[in-house]
Amino acid sequence: MKFITALLLAALTLEPFIVHAGGVPMTKPTVVLVHGAFAESSSWNRVTAKLLKKGYPVVAEANPLRGVKSDAGYLASMLEAIHGPVILVGHSYGGTVITVAATGRANVKALIYVSGLAPDLGETASGLVGKFAGSTLGPTLAPAVPLGDGGKDLYIAQDKFHAQFCADLPAKEAALMAATQRPIPEAAFNEAAGAPAWKTIPSWFLYGSLDKNVPPAAHAFMAKRAGAKEAVEIPGSSHVVMMSHPDALVKLIEDAARATAR
Repeated sequence: MKFITALLLAALTLEPFIVHAGGVPMTKPTVVLVHGAFAESSSWNRVTAKLLKKGYPVVAEANPLRGVKSDAGYLASMLEAIHGPVILVGHSYGGTVITVAATGRANVKALIYVSGLAPDLGETASGLVGKFAGSTLGPTLAPAVPLGDGGKDLYIAQDKFHAQFCADLPAKEAALMAATQRPIPEAAFNEAAGAPAWKTIPSWFLYGSLDKNVPPAAHAFMAKRAGAKEAVEIPGSSHVVMMSHPDALVKLIEDAARATAR
């Protein structure tokens, strides 16, 4: 009777619920999506639409892409403002950001790495990717754009963007992504990560077998090192697996929500 009453109250208040294995209704966690380099928050649109339809609160953060410490600090401030449990999802370089930002955050219940980097203390994105053969990102970069502080912003050359970044998406969509891509400073790829949240927070991994930015072998290594609850490789998928296979990511998010419900 108490269970039925709780469900009726949820319907009346429009409060999203999931059901834990013990049969107890729990408020659905907020899903925070953090994009990576050469992308922007609209890269989550397919996943966001599906999650909203299922009743999950969603925030697709506009990652500043200025550096590991500053980007993680920005995300940490956002996490502090969210009440209730959070599932934190990071794509590519966004994986590094969630790894650092979630450390010590009691409300972050799960980490999901989507073609994402999961560095250990002191590791850099460049160093971690360079441990394994297969990344072809370097030759596809456009001439760097000088910054006022002496740094350099990096972009992928628009005519190489489709093949490098999102080969399993339609060419017209890839052209739009290339034109709207967000740059990242070269220094961000060489900035050491802080204490990793994956050592204390359960993690899930999703990546494509044809990722040309971060080699699949690197993803498998990071997932094993983090003791991932689940690591899923999508055959034939590119670096933007959340766009070409959104249902696979939604399933992982729901798996994480159920596994971490209290």
